Amino acid sequence: MKLKKLLTGIAVLFALFAHGQKNIYESARFEEYSGEHTVLAIIPFFTHLELDEGVSRTELQRLQEKEGYAVQQALETYFGRGKKKKKFTVDFQNTENTNAILAKNNINYDNIDTYTIKELSKLLEVDGIISGNLDLNILLSEGVPAESSIFDFILGDADYGRVGIKISDGDSGKLLWKYEQKINKRTGKNTDDLIDRMMKQATRKFPYDKERQR
Repeated sequence: MKLKKLLTGIAVLFALFAHGQKNIYESARFEEYSGEHTVLAIIPFFTHLELDEGVSRTELQRLQEKEGYAVQQALETYFGRGKKKKKFTVDFQNTENTNAILAKNNINYDNIDTYTIKELSKLLEVDGIISGNLDLNILLSEGVPAESSIFDFILGDADYGRVGIKISDGDSGKLLWKYEQKINKRTGKNTDDLIDRMMKQATRKFPYDKERQR
């Protein structure tokens, strides 16, 4: 019984430590660059997958693209709920429109990283770009493994990767804000859940949140 309590206590400490493994950066010139921002576009996230099971290169590329679009959609869902509550000082371009404009200009998941923030912002007619990176060893869009053990936290086996969200100014291409966090069983059971919890944690730090500006 004492051992169980001890292990539980250790697990809680590790969970708290993992919860704190996030980093928020904001440019000292954020207000200067973002003063006239009204609309931001969310583009698919750049994903790197390291899966245990062997998959072909073609299949791996398909899965990485799938995960990248899943995060784009999850962010739109989160910001959409906030928009209904008039929570943010900016609007967010519909991702279907964003992806359609990109496709019409022959920009896809495989080559979007060859375009600059300034080029994408001009093409999409927005004031800034929300982008990011996703490093995973599971398919987050399909949900994290259901099996959970107290030893997952102690041994660190609950770590599934890392996600980083960036906001860049369209005119200058400058990085204005960045938020990174490790992904584990505590951060969400799937992509939508992860983004929802992650952004709620960053609410008071998110630069376009009205609550922060009071």
